Amino acid sequence: MASSQQRDHGGHSHGHHHHHDNTYLTSKNKADAGIADAFHSLTDLISDIMTLATVSFALKKPTERFPNGYGKIESMGSLGVSSLLLVGGLLMGDLSGYHALDALYAQFFLDHAEALAHAAHGHGHGHGHSHSHTDLGPNVNAAWLAAASILIKEWLYQATMKVAKERKSSVLASNAVHHRIDSLTAVVALASITGSHFLDNASWLDPVGGLLVSIMVITAGFGNTRAALTELVDVGLDDEVRGDIKEAAEKALALRQERLSLRGVGGLKSGQNLLAELTVEVPVGTTVAQTARIEEELREIVGAEVRGIRRVKVRFVEEGVAEQTEFVEKEQSLELEKHEHHDHDHEPKGGKAL
Repeated sequence: MASSQQRDHGGHSHGHHHHHDNTYLTSKNKADAGIADAFHSLTDLISDIMTLATVSFALKKPTERFPNGYGKIESMGSLGVSSLLLVGGLLMGDLSGYHALDALYAQFFLDHAEALAHAAHGHGHGHGHSHSHTDLGPNVNAAWLAAASILIKEWLYQATMKVAKERKSSVLASNAVHHRIDSLTAVVALASITGSHFLDNASWLDPVGGLLVSIMVITAGFGNTRAALTELVDVGLDDEVRGDIKEAAEKALALRQERLSLRGVGGLKSGQNLLAELTVEVPVGTTVAQTARIEEELREIVGAEVRGIRRVKVRFVEEGVAEQTEFVEKEQSLELEKHEHHDHDHEPKGGKAL
């Protein structure tokens, strides 16, 4: 788009020519968009492959070498998918942020600055402007495609997230966010297409919308990455899951009509596998055979009532007896005693150096 000015100053004239050529910027933006789209497609493919591979592998039965099962494989997959999401969001934000600032400056500040500069030379000057607008904006039919893409991608997001919540799967949740990103990107495209037909220049909508999408991607990627890392370091079960397990366990104990009570509920989350640990208080004199039957009933009912339960470990304590910790608390002091004993062995007899 070009504009020219011819100014006359009583006997002499000088011309100001302002040439706003967006050809280079447009081609550069298209190249950047093509690279971003290719990167996004690649991350989607990697995400889908990692999700399918880790979810199926995590359901394998425990072995002697892996007594807790293979759920951590899914946690590692979730870390990989969410890291791709986080890195992609940062790269997208870097690219979109630059273009958003550039577009906003050109739209709202550059023209205003030129108008002020022209006004400063306005006294006694004659101005002739010639503006050529050849950008008609995107085809309105593209809006229908963008709207259809929003509906399809949002449906995929909702369906995948529903399964992820049911199975307590973090890798499926991370994969679902990829569909939400596609949906949000289509929303930005729809806003840009629609705005181009109602605003004089709506080119700034696309980069600004991309920046907003990148912020959402970074937020989701950071949250999922943190969740995956906490799973890998054996975080305990959340309150909702513990509540479901407690309700099912108390139901099982009530069926026996004995003086049984649930003292504690704990466990770990390993991928979509839940490894529950229960502490049950039993009457004094309860035999090993009786505790075995109680444990079997607890495992059967809790496993049926709570989805994702892979293992139920039960610990029994007698009434009035304090629960003891399973951890070795004196490990550090024992190591210190060993070192002190080792040092005494190296001391010369009689206290004299040889």
